[in-house]
Amino acid sequence: MISVVIPVYNSEKYLRKCLDSVLSQTYRQLQIICVDDDSSDRSWEILEQYAAADSRIQIFRKENEGVSLSRNFALERARGEYVLFIDSDDWMDRETCACALEAMEESRADVVMWSYIREMGKESRAKMIFDSDRVFEGQAVRERLYRRMAGAFGEELAHPENADALCTVWGKLYRRELIEKHGIRFYDIREIGTYEDGLFNLDVFSHVRKAVFLNRHFYHYRRNNDASLTTAYRPDLAQRWDRLFELIRGHIEARELDPTFEKALENRIVLSLIPLGINETEKRAGMIETVRSIKTIISTKQYRSAILDFEKERLPLHWKIFFTFAQWNWAAGVSGLLFIIQKIRGR
Repeated sequence: MISVVIPVYNSEKYLRKCLDSVLSQTYRQLQIICVDDDSSDRSWEILEQYAAADSRIQIFRKENEGVSLSRNFALERARGEYVLFIDSDDWMDRETCACALEAMEESRADVVMWSYIREMGKESRAKMIFDSDRVFEGQAVRERLYRRMAGAFGEELAHPENADALCTVWGKLYRRELIEKHGIRFYDIREIGTYEDGLFNLDVFSHVRKAVFLNRHFYHYRRNNDASLTTAYRPDLAQRWDRLFELIRGHIEARELDPTFEKALENRIVLSLIPLGINETEKRAGMIETVRSIKTIISTKQYRSAILDFEKERLPLHWKIFFTFAQWNWAAGVSGLLFIIQKIRGR
């Protein structure tokens, strides 16, 4: 049996499509665990309707604590041999569970992964992760998957927009025994800001002996939803990410991992300047104050050290220009490019 975990928060516009995609799976032996994080819209009412119609659906309501603790709540109640995560504003193709389970059992893997399609209103864009089906074992797991959860490295920097394409928990089928054996749970998103998926996978892939990638776009990720990181200014995002980087570094040091992990983390810190900078532009406080905020960030010891050692040769030209400005500590130039990025995104 597969336990499908669905954290829910104010998703009434999209929830039915998500639930319908799970209920229509060709593989039927599902435990569907929906955890409502104290939604203020009609999400709970929709969950009640679906639970009354299908006994496979188990619904729970809890105080608002964020997606991480909702997923942990569900993991405590999961009983399937395998676990699959889906967000309540996304959906998946009908054959997802069947194909993933077949690959899992044929290969005796710990994790099966697949790609996704970014759904942006009327536009759909397929995300390329690997160009063919792959099987990873031993050192390949460590170098191509586990290390990638720390950050991009080497040739991966040629496509920095794909740096975290593999790091989500959705788009994967996990062997639940591995998660429970090692007591793996999600870090509280209120503490780290974002990337709770990546930290979870960092712990998971430290124990994975074999993983399979299916070059299929089974998952549909709704890119421009109401909960998007870039829709509202977060005044404490930099401080939360300091904690995130601290946790990744602690993981690397505790396991005495090789220097590529540390370098990948440094690259993550540098690449985070773009979403951090975009967050500052969301404050909408004017150019002068934004420049001051950007100057504070890129002058911080942690970012300054990572920026100065950053190898940008493989980056696309526009990324090279951005990080050259950052290396020069030219906050006005960095801010100007960020405002251009925001204008392009807003079209």
